[in-house]
Amino acid sequence: MIDPVKDKLPEVPERISGLIELAYNFWWSWHPEARMLFKMLNRAEWKLSTHNPVMMLGNLDRTSFEEAVKDPKFLERYDRVMGTFKNALKAGSGWFFENGAHYADSSIAFFSAEYGLHHSLPFYAGGLGFLAGDLLKECSDLGIPVVGVGFMYPEGYLKQRITPDGWQMDADETIDRENAPISRVLDGKGDRLVVKVPVIEPPLFVEVWRVQVGRVPLYLIDTDIEANDPWNRSITSHLYRGSPEQRLRQEIVLGIGGIEVLNTLGIKCSVLHLNEGHTAFALLERIRERVAKSMSFKQAFEQVRATTVFTTHTPVPAGHDVFSFPLMEKYFNAYWPSLELDRDTFLQLGVDPKDPNAGFNLTAFALKASFYHNGVSKRHGKVARQMWQSLWPDQPEDKVPIDAITNGIHVPTWIEPKMKLLFDKYLGPEWITEHDNPDIWHRVDEIPDHELWGTHQWLKMKLILRIMERARERWINETPDPRVILASGVLLDPYALTLGFARRFAAYKRATLILRDVGRLKRMVNDRWRPVQIIFAGKAHPADDQAKRLLQQVFNAATDPSFGGHIAFVEDYNEQFAQYLVHGVDVWLNNPLPPNEACGTSGMKASLNGVPHLSILDGWWIEGFNGKNGWAFGKEETAQRDISDSEALYQILEKEVIPLFYQVDDDGIPHSWVKVMKEAIKSTAPVFNARRMVKEYTHKFYQHAIRSACNLRI
Repeated sequence: MIDPVKDKLPEVPERISGLIELAYNFWWSWHPEARMLFKMLNRAEWKLSTHNPVMMLGNLDRTSFEEAVKDPKFLERYDRVMGTFKNALKAGSGWFFENGAHYADSSIAFFSAEYGLHHSLPFYAGGLGFLAGDLLKECSDLGIPVVGVGFMYPEGYLKQRITPDGWQMDADETIDRENAPISRVLDGKGDRLVVKVPVIEPPLFVEVWRVQVGRVPLYLIDTDIEANDPWNRSITSHLYRGSPEQRLRQEIVLGIGGIEVLNTLGIKCSVLHLNEGHTAFALLERIRERVAKSMSFKQAFEQVRATTVFTTHTPVPAGHDVFSFPLMEKYFNAYWPSLELDRDTFLQLGVDPKDPNAGFNLTAFALKASFYHNGVSKRHGKVARQMWQSLWPDQPEDKVPIDAITNGIHVPTWIEPKMKLLFDKYLGPEWITEHDNPDIWHRVDEIPDHELWGTHQWLKMKLILRIMERARERWINETPDPRVILASGVLLDPYALTLGFARRFAAYKRATLILRDVGRLKRMVNDRWRPVQIIFAGKAHPADDQAKRLLQQVFNAATDPSFGGHIAFVEDYNEQFAQYLVHGVDVWLNNPLPPNEACGTSGMKASLNGVPHLSILDGWWIEGFNGKNGWAFGKEETAQRDISDSEALYQILEKEVIPLFYQVDDDGIPHSWVKVMKEAIKSTAPVFNARRMVKEYTHKFYQHAIRSACNLRI
């Protein structure tokens, strides 16, 4: 199988022709020196392309390239970047091979319904996708032999637009695949590779796209091809959209079709890692393949189980996919005979003993058919053991075999370049390669307060200017209602204490908790000498009207003159704006209703960049809070939880956060506040990173699953 020639790009001089390969590999997205290389070609086009090098190269004329090959500074940087790039792609190198070379011939297939890599490929809705993207990047850095499988969503998740009365409108934004860092996979004849999904009738066909993430290939499945009828073509059109039946069809294509795609490509993966229950049908197809080779169902099931890792992210029961038995019969009546099962035995695979009549529960099936299971924080591991104890009725709750591997963020992606330069100076230029070593982070104390504070103030100003720039662009290009522009943050004060609240809008995340006592909040935000402001961002699921009403409340507060312009709602939150926000606010606010936060990684991204966390004790913050690196509240379990939590939040803001922020010494630096910033960095960076997370997956799961595969000769 071959990738297509990038003939849609202009002719690039041979001296710098490596720019094309670099543009089509997302390695550039977590290496500032590579991004600067593209920026040096043409700053204006780099900005107009929204930092998408494929689009930018396609828009450049020959003059830019001719000037580049005559520029010694550009060529020096080009050679240095390309040397680092080529070295990073070497097969058979890195931490994994240095610590387990006898597993070098084994590989891991990672299945996920969404991936958050970069805003040029908006195939993500929230934290699940960014976790998947960060995991692939870290596997590339460590040399772990992973292959990703997911969906090409030509219309993405949703483009958010807010009406003048604050209601979210869900607009489609078709992805320009010809100008994205993505390539069609071709067959041996040079034609587009088309794969038939096995067994399922009527026939379903998929086209395959490839995204290169450093050393890791990610294959994306697309049903929007002429071989399919319109009903089938739309299966992969949107992320998490459509009826339950279309959702089922989507997950059939991802799981069963995904395994067939790997087989067609000749990629033999000995281990399967499933990221949430959406991908569980991949297990069925692995079992069916073995049954087709004259293995009994029981033997096939146990082989697949012994080599499968399953990660659950959802502590909310409603978040798990459950499909009715009649719907399962409709699509699998021709499938279960190929497993040598009858109807009832097949359907029993997905039954949750707590609610046996609910339907086929994909999480229950994935837990039964995998040997290695984990939640994504210590608290979530405990919650998951409570939720799924019925699958192990003979085990006490604390012995239920669901482990916990706390999520982590990909540090090179989420560290702001200015902050990285500061760390290079005081932690040493090699800190990025050993950032999971706690010893190096003690050097954060050596950073002069005025340098850390000055860098943060620069990032805060950058955030506010970006908000204003977005508002200006919207005003010029779309002429929206002035209320929408007013709400977007154009009146923000760069010197005021700024809280950031940005995440998917859902009722349990309680975006409006801080709005509960309007009078009290107004006194805080309008204090002449110590003002507070809040920047909100996030999208509600298109079918979640309750979440849309919460968003509307936030928008109405942002347009209420009595708040003095100190509340903002920035629409169409995406990965690019997330970078500005987690780097530039003063405090990261999070107040979900426990225990509904499985982990939550946005606070990790903020803390890495010196932004303290103010959060309910849930998810990762139970592990991360040490009393000096931010603030925690919400310890009481009461019937009036919202009342007690909002009171605790106001108390912390009024008595601790606000006074500390405005406690400025004669040199103009809030030294006590900077101390909290440093503690946030030191306590978060070495622990809550993807490197530690992926190494844990390797030690706890991957190496054992690979050994099982070797013993079974898979």
